[in-house]
Amino acid sequence: MVVKKLGLVIVDGVGYRNFVLSDFCNSANSEFKEVIIYSGLPREIFSDYISDTCKVVELPVFNESKKTWFYRKLKEVAHMQKHKKQFFGIAMNLEKNRATTYSKRSWLTRFAFLWTRIFSSEKDIHRYYNKQEKSFSKNPVSKDYYKILNETKPDVLFFTHQRPPYLAPLDAMAKKLGIKTCSFIFSWDNLPSKGRMAAPFDSYVVWSDLMKEELHYFYPETKNTQVSVVGTPQFEPYIMDVYGSTKEAFGSRFNIDTNLKTVCYSCGDISTSKNDDLYVSVIANAIAQGKIGPVNFIVRTSPAEDGSRFKEIKETYPNIIWNFPQWTLTRENHPEPWSQRVPEKEDLKIMRSLLMYCDLNVNMCSTMGLDFMLFDKPVVNPVFGTETNGLYNDGKYLRYGHYERVVASGAVTIPRDEASLIKEINFSLENPQARLQEQKELLKLQIGKPLKGTSERIIKALKEI
Repeated sequence: MVVKKLGLVIVDGVGYRNFVLSDFCNSANSEFKEVIIYSGLPREIFSDYISDTCKVVELPVFNESKKTWFYRKLKEVAHMQKHKKQFFGIAMNLEKNRATTYSKRSWLTRFAFLWTRIFSSEKDIHRYYNKQEKSFSKNPVSKDYYKILNETKPDVLFFTHQRPPYLAPLDAMAKKLGIKTCSFIFSWDNLPSKGRMAAPFDSYVVWSDLMKEELHYFYPETKNTQVSVVGTPQFEPYIMDVYGSTKEAFGSRFNIDTNLKTVCYSCGDISTSKNDDLYVSVIANAIAQGKIGPVNFIVRTSPAEDGSRFKEIKETYPNIIWNFPQWTLTRENHPEPWSQRVPEKEDLKIMRSLLMYCDLNVNMCSTMGLDFMLFDKPVVNPVFGTETNGLYNDGKYLRYGHYERVVASGAVTIPRDEASLIKEINFSLENPQARLQEQKELLKLQIGKPLKGTSERIIKALKEI
């Protein structure tokens, strides 16, 4: 099969960052006769970054019927029931899905939990998906997807995310038209910690050999499909000249003394990183009391939030420099509003400058640790919460499959109380290369391929389908 026309499905702001603000679209335009972006974001956001050879089709928003939702819930819960004993992260996500109210949907969720305690084999899961597919096949939006794909006729439809449930109708309509589908596994924690992916795609591109092994384990049928190890484009902007900046510009932007060392705390979102305010306060207070530093202290909040939860800390600690990511909410009243936040190009420049010129990163078990390790910066992961000490139990994340490897690698240090956090920050500032070899080994395991050439490897894999 000769792939002349590539369909690229971008569903959210992170996919936009990974595949539009990286080098992917430019590389794809030179390798394919036509590139069509099927977008879950407003069409106009692409105008500044996509060349005239790339067409953008805005997808109508898919809303599940009650029947579609129920079969999807059966599929996802069954997947987690099957793997909960071996994978703590999946067990935790299963618990999050338990019903806590008494609505009709909650009772159906309870039924799904009971039913799938017995019927959760791969055969059962595929049966639930077949019923889900049958239920959405007559949905008006599914018919719209069929019409769009039939009119544009891509040779391959490449999904930049494998999880959002509204991707299933698009995959099904593509298959009905004989269009091959391929999905990128979105993040390093998606397979060992999350529920079932949206659909059984025809082929996959993954970060590393480790991720390929995980894919085969959780989805045994993928052993008979094409799975290509390519790395991940989310880090590719870190080697692109357009996102570079000088240390002088960094200092001017944040109004800091670049002769001092700089500590960066990168926040998670409120759903998983509820103790961020505690860790930020501990560090800011230690700096104010002279227990750390003198240093610059920058806090970068999550792109998924507006930073309002830190209002009190901002007033209490004027020594903190705040970086609120430049991600614009492009559409309201969406089933998943967080997905509609899109980064500005300037934000990637700011992000890269933080990685280049900060001396230490502190975060609670975030993928941001990998970002800083790519620039040979030490990483500290404070985790104070337990099941019994009254804090949000962020200690549970140390048992998630992807982070167990981080802990075992020795690439990070994990203080469990205030004194240890202060001690580890001071140690890391004084000994920035103490864990450098362990960091490089972890990056090799998790990312798998060099940053240079990532887009070209993905395109090569798509052309080989």
